[in-house]
Amino acid sequence: MAVSQPSSRRPSQPRREPSPPAGPPRLSPGDMAPGFSLPDQSGQRVDLASFRGRKVLVYFYPKAGTPGCTAQACGLRDVRDRIGTTAVVGISPDPPERQAGFAAKYGLGFPLLSDAGHAVAEAYGAWGQKSMYGRSYMGVVRSAFLVGEDGRLERAWYKVAPAATATNLLEALGAA
Repeated sequence: MAVSQPSSRRPSQPRREPSPPAGPPRLSPGDMAPGFSLPDQSGQRVDLASFRGRKVLVYFYPKAGTPGCTAQACGLRDVRDRIGTTAVVGISPDPPERQAGFAAKYGLGFPLLSDAGHAVAEAYGAWGQKSMYGRSYMGVVRSAFLVGEDGRLERAWYKVAPAATATNLLEALGAA
């Protein structure tokens, strides 16, 4: 009768899955809005500092011309006459040429900025892990920020629905 000898092998340890990357830093009302200088759809640089003294809605969208991004942009276009002197600025990773076609096709009338390296989206916490059809990837987290006259955030909306962006802005301005 054979007796089994204890194995000198160590019992296998359960595999530890790598921790998911920490979420992007989130901004809150009262925080200073991160500054930026990015090219718009015409190739002209637009600086956040140039809006000092007036409110500005800075919103991030994944890709010009997609259904959600079109609904979001057109919703903001359609409320421009109700937001007074508040400026609207859209930011996505799209190149200026794509932004220009998008702005012209829908008559948006506000700057669309190209954040090709997504540094500004990261500074606002609008760049993070997303998933679609079981696939994970990094991309723009649809978000919007109302920056006050003094450069401080008055509101921050993360993972905002495209149609809610204009509604949220109107409510924040008391124009709903």
